[in-house]
Amino acid sequence: MTAELPPRAGRHCHHALNPLHSAVYFTPELATELAPYGVEDPAAVYVATRAAPLGAVGPGAVTATFYNFRHDLVSSALPSVWELASPETVLAARLRAVDGLLRRLLGEKALESPEMREAAELAGRAAEGCVRAGRPLYAANADLPVPTAPHLALWHAATLLREHRGDVHLVALQHVELDPLEALASHSASGRGMTPTFLRASRGYSERDWEAALVRLRERELLTEQGELTEAGQELRAGLERETDRLDRHPYEHLGAEGVARLTELAKGFTTTLLEGGAFPAEIFGRG
Repeated sequence: MTAELPPRAGRHCHHALNPLHSAVYFTPELATELAPYGVEDPAAVYVATRAAPLGAVGPGAVTATFYNFRHDLVSSALPSVWELASPETVLAARLRAVDGLLRRLLGEKALESPEMREAAELAGRAAEGCVRAGRPLYAANADLPVPTAPHLALWHAATLLREHRGDVHLVALQHVELDPLEALASHSASGRGMTPTFLRASRGYSERDWEAALVRLRERELLTEQGELTEAGQELRAGLERETDRLDRHPYEHLGAEGVARLTELAKGFTTTLLEGGAFPAEIFGRG
């Protein structure tokens, strides 16, 4: 199915769905599930959990596909983590953590609701429109079986859609020649991303690394001395999102305008409950 979508409809749907996927990286259930295997370092937990669909890959492939993580941080986790827990073990732990997270924050009534089943069906239909070629993290997750429980099927589809958009966003970043740290710093400067403190710590960069990226952005006249995006910087970031929308349009065109609007509405309801329940630490967002 193809349909004329309203401007940014796919982007709005992505923003509504993405927290359903990404909340797993912050939930205590994930650490609990992986601790018995000896996977306890936060970096190793994240890297293994997100990379597991790729198989027992080394750090090079993961640094390339994650894009904005320091290679040294990835290398500290891979490939040694696979000696503690195989990718199959990590994937099973990931799904158990998602189940625990959604049961705790959404509640059994929501998980068994017609709205959950409808959202899972719509998201799954959208994911049918995704494209494997040139999208490694999406393609790896697409090879995994679809869970039978509606709330897990919704999470799986949200993961497919999130990684599909992420994969093509890297193409857009490279086109405008933003390196990994410049991409992080310019997004943080927009006020819509995560804090520099959290980004540096979670991705393995030092303050010196960050400051060097800020210097490069200022030299390109994308950032002011006060750390704000210039007009050129704002347009660059807006253009990045427009190009990402274009490259990511297939699943939403496949679902159609009516389906996208309904999926966005349903996902917003579930996401709001997650956010109100504390799925993400409040201090990770903003300019701090």
